[in-house]
Amino acid sequence: MVRRPVAWVVAFVLFAEALGIAGLNWFLGIVVDRQDMSLAGLDPHTMSVSSKAGGIVFGLYFALCGVVALLVAVRDRAPAGFGRVVLISAAVVHGLLGAFVWGLVGWTAFLFMVVVLGLVVLLLMTYDGRPGEPAGTAPEGGTGGDGTPLTPPAAPTAP
Repeated sequence: MVRRPVAWVVAFVLFAEALGIAGLNWFLGIVVDRQDMSLAGLDPHTMSVSSKAGGIVFGLYFALCGVVALLVAVRDRAPAGFGRVVLISAAVVHGLLGAFVWGLVGWTAFLFMVVVLGLVVLLLMTYDGRPGEPAGTAPEGGTGGDGTPLTPPAAPTAP
């Protein structure tokens, strides 16, 4: 039973974005190499290899974020520790990329970045803060982690 489909959607979007970013940078590297372009005297081969390497690194980063989202979806648990840090960093990266692509690429790329940012934040916010338990389960005994009751006691009545 899938209780929160947002994790599956985030995983799919991040995997697609990983392939898209890696493919785009690889294509740009090929274009620079074939056109023998140079920027401020830089070696075209170095620029081509750098573009391809950057595409691979960013693609692997987004794939790692997709794996974390996939694990959240499969386990139906909140991300904890390293996985939470990876998803928070993905949200920050999408916020920064959204700010850059507004001026460089256009509003459609900005809209995509904002949608992915919203999905990652939604994934982080839809799961409660208990990383060791499935979502929606209460601790045993009806008390919080510090032993206090989950519901307040009844108000006293006058004698």
